[in-house]
Order: sequence, then structure tokens, then C-alpha cells
Amino acid sequence: MKNDIHPDYHLIKVVMTDGTEFVTRSTLGKDGDTLNLDIDPKTHPAWTGGSQQLLDRGGRLSRFNSRFGNLGLKK
Repeated sequence: MKNDIHPDYHLIKVVMTDGTEFVTRSTLGKDGDTLNLDIDPKTHPAWTGGSQQLLDRGGRLSRFNSRFGNLGLKK
């Protein structure tokens, strides 16, 4: 293994948006720094599912449903 090519890992504190904290190893900043998250997996719609809506632009969704709507699973 080569010397002096690996980053300096140290402990930092991560503060989530709801105030919970945990300590992890990182290359960010220096030992003992704090990382305050603006967006985290507990609150961001990409992880929580959010309120998604399908937009029907130009009738594409309606056309798709009329052509392939009957291919669903039968009960």
C-alpha cells in the first residue's frame, strides 16, 4: 500500500433536520466539526414518497391507459 495517498478520516457530528445527532467518520473539515443537514432522508420527498401526482400532458396518460389499461393483474 502506498503511503500518503489516503484521505484523513476523522470523527464529525451530523445533525439531522429534526435535531437528532450521530457521530460518523468523514473527510469533511477537521476532527470534531459539525455537519448540519438542510435535507435528510427523513424529510425529503425522494426518500419519503412525498405527494406524487401524475400529470397528463397532451393526453399521454389517457392514451396509455386506454391502450394498456386492461393488461393489469386480474383478481
